[in-house]
Amino acid sequence: MMAGLSIWHVLIFAIVVILLFGTSKLKNLGKDVGGAVKDFKKSMKDDEAAASLNEPRTIDAQVKNTESSIKS
Repeated sequence: MMAGLSIWHVLIFAIVVILLFGTSKLKNLGKDVGGAVKDFKKSMKDDEAAASLNEPRTIDAQVKNTESSIKS
């Protein structure tokens, strides 16, 4: 049991929520939340890509890249 809640408490709560809001509003809410999560993940991926482009370049890194390309 989670925090004193039984399955009956959860079921009664779900029924009350469905009766108050209706299934169409809950479906729209689910779409909105899903879209927000998708946009958040996309922005995080874009930020990581931008951060990798903004990494400082040093002479050591350029020398290592040049040496590895020469060995190949």
